[in-house]
Amino acid sequence: MTERPWQRWDERYGRPGWAYGTEPNGFLVSVVDRLPQGRALCLGGGEGRNAVFLAQRGLEVTAVDWSAVGLEKANRLAADQRVRIRTEVADLHDFTIEPDAWDVVISIFCHLPPGTRAPVHRAVVAGLKPGGALVLEAYTPRQLEYGTGGPPTADLMMTLAELETELAGLDFAIACETERTVGEGSCHTGRGAVVQVLGFKPSAR
Repeated sequence: MTERPWQRWDERYGRPGWAYGTEPNGFLVSVVDRLPQGRALCLGGGEGRNAVFLAQRGLEVTAVDWSAVGLEKANRLAADQRVRIRTEVADLHDFTIEPDAWDVVISIFCHLPPGTRAPVHRAVVAGLKPGGALVLEAYTPRQLEYGTGGPPTADLMMTLAELETELAGLDFAIACETERTVGEGSCHTGRGAVVQVLGFKPSAR
């Protein structure tokens, strides 16, 4: 019997503890004061650490992930922190991002196959309201040299050049490939090669 892709994530999130910790992503924390208020969409929301953080900042958050086990923990974390988030179990390949509907979209280590990633990123640009913001951090192919987390193959990672094409239509306030120490749970621990993007959809004129 062939294993479904989400089964591996259900297994990871079903283990005791939190695979990526309960604290929000460091890059997201560093830019959160630059984000508008309103509706936020968290792609690949996992166990909810980033969605809960945004809810604590007053945003109305929807977290999407194909692991029901992860999102169950996300709701538990939200309840523990006395905030509310909305969760939806879905494969991002099939998930519809509503046009002009979101003030913030975050994609934190959400590594998708290129055939899925490019359409999702185009949908993100269309889905942001004018003035809306995208926050993205992902591993670059150089991460394979570090082995401190992330996908096992380079095709699931991202380069800045690819993202500049896929996210055409955004104005980039931050767009860089860099190295940093990532300490986010047991699955992201150590020096890593990442790409970081903070992009804004131009306001209507």
